[in-house]
Amino acid sequence: MNLDFIYLLDGSFHPESRVWVYQSSRLFSLSEAFDIEDLLKEFTAHWKSHGTPVKGAGYLFFGQFIILMADEKATGVSGCSTDSSVRLIKDVEQRFAVNMFDRTTLTFVVKDKIELFPLSQLQYAVDNGFIKADTLYFNNLVQTKEELETQWIIPVKDSWLSKRVSFAKSTSQ
Repeated sequence: MNLDFIYLLDGSFHPESRVWVYQSSRLFSLSEAFDIEDLLKEFTAHWKSHGTPVKGAGYLFFGQFIILMADEKATGVSGCSTDSSVRLIKDVEQRFAVNMFDRTTLTFVVKDKIELFPLSQLQYAVDNGFIKADTLYFNNLVQTKEELETQWIIPVKDSWLSKRVSFAKSTSQ
């Protein structure tokens, strides 16, 4: 699975640009992905903060993650502009019958595929060898473009999850 996404990011955005990562409860179909990309283009073209255009970008990565980015060095993002982005994501939820706000479902790369696991089943997945210390994890808590580029897709052992699980029981790490 090719996880190289950085070259798709707009290089003109400051490394400290704000980022919001929304994970879908399922993979979008190809036609849905095209529709979502159109929605993201339309939204970011008209995204405003107190009437001032926001330098923003929207991406759909791996058919399952919507990334919104705002360059606050160009225009600050206020509560109302953040609210409008949340409305966009809620619209995506309704249109495509998905959940975009479930923070208790975690995403990993397992056997070259994106797999979802409930947080409550994480230790079970480790104990049964589905997830190992080096398994790649999508850390949707990243907040800046720089963090997106360097800390979004990382081994479990390098994430906050390492404090939530014990790899001692698993046979191979």
